[in-house]
Amino acid sequence: METGNSTDDLAPATSTRRLLLGRHKASGFGGSRLKGVGVLDRAHLFGAELRRLRLAAGLTIERLATTIHYSKAQISKIETGRKQPTVEFARLCDTALAAEGALHELVAAPTADSSGDSERGPSRRQVMVVGAVSALGVQNLPVASPQPLSAAPSTQEVGVLEAARVMFDQFRLLGQVTPARYVLPGLDQQTQALTGLARTSSPRTARKLLELAARYAEFAGWMAQEAGDVAQAAQWTQTAVDFAEFTGDSPLPHYAQVRRGLLAYYSGDAARTVELAGSAQSDRLPPRIRGLAAQRQAQGHALAGEHAACMKSLDRARHHFASDALIERDPALGPTNLHDPAAMVAAWCLLDLGRPRQAALALDTECARIPEGAIRTQARYGARRALAHAMAGDIDQACALTHALLGPLSCVSSATIQLDVRRLNRTLMRYRSKESVRQLLPGLAAAMHSNTV
Repeated sequence: METGNSTDDLAPATSTRRLLLGRHKASGFGGSRLKGVGVLDRAHLFGAELRRLRLAAGLTIERLATTIHYSKAQISKIETGRKQPTVEFARLCDTALAAEGALHELVAAPTADSSGDSERGPSRRQVMVVGAVSALGVQNLPVASPQPLSAAPSTQEVGVLEAARVMFDQFRLLGQVTPARYVLPGLDQQTQALTGLARTSSPRTARKLLELAARYAEFAGWMAQEAGDVAQAAQWTQTAVDFAEFTGDSPLPHYAQVRRGLLAYYSGDAARTVELAGSAQSDRLPPRIRGLAAQRQAQGHALAGEHAACMKSLDRARHHFASDALIERDPALGPTNLHDPAAMVAAWCLLDLGRPRQAALALDTECARIPEGAIRTQARYGARRALAHAMAGDIDQACALTHALLGPLSCVSSATIQLDVRRLNRTLMRYRSKESVRQLLPGLAAAMHSNTV
């Protein structure tokens, strides 16, 4: 179905719709009341509520189909419980019917704790940290001492620090253009090398080396997530926290909560995403950390369909980033290839909130600002941009954007980007009779396959 209309074009909810929504929530359909409800029963509950909300809004199936870019037959099957609704479908209907996340709540499945915490023995990386701490000893490496350390680093130590710092930048560049699984072994070896060098260095240099080891470990956690190994990502993040706490680097452990929030986001756990990021909002933290945490909270709220809370978090993020403009941290925590992080995340959130047309327009602007060599960043937000256009009904534009991404997608092989690529593929399959889609699908299938090998 092709039309210029979108869920973004509908007027705000009327008081009548809000009254009906309140009645829906009071009925106990959502939240914990759905635990234990079978899949088929969920489908019938969702279908009945969708039909009730659609009729209350005065929409025919045909008008709703035109608005959300689904066929009348698909909506009819979902309303009668013959077809399972997807989370994506629920979000679009929430926006079209001004249901404020009520339909999303009905279809969203309970998620397991995704923070990465578990009852398991110490990992090899934890043993590495403990070994470094034991070998150095607290008496040899003052932690967060208010007095400057008297022993100046030797010329050799200065050279080691500078080289390790340059290598970290190179690993970040490599992570932009190479599959994460090829970057991880080098990060592991470099982290071990830094801990070994710390044992034979002066106290001042040892602390600097372990601070840098923490940054290597934090980046390794991101690469592990990109490689699709969530457990390893959680372990590397904890290793970074262990190093940082030992050296007195207070911002990094709080940033680790933002990273854990990202693990929760990609597992679909909105509440956990908001909770983890919320623990990194202390006034004592640098503005950049608080800005990144506010962004993550916004993503969690968007995932739950909470528009007002999402916009409020984004406003906080913009404020914190503005305060951080003149403050530099070397090396910077978080993404470094976004011209305006808050604007990009706002565009990202609009899609989760069921506003694909607005998301597409915002992503068009922000994607044009991504540096040419940041291939992983281009692929991540480019896939999101193509998905937004596809969900808004701009199929030819979505196909053109996706075709330009086939090379980058195969190059970086990202588990997280793959989630949006699969959504894009499912959306385009609804239009497979179009010539632009038929020409794209073989290449898209090959790019998806390259991300699984």
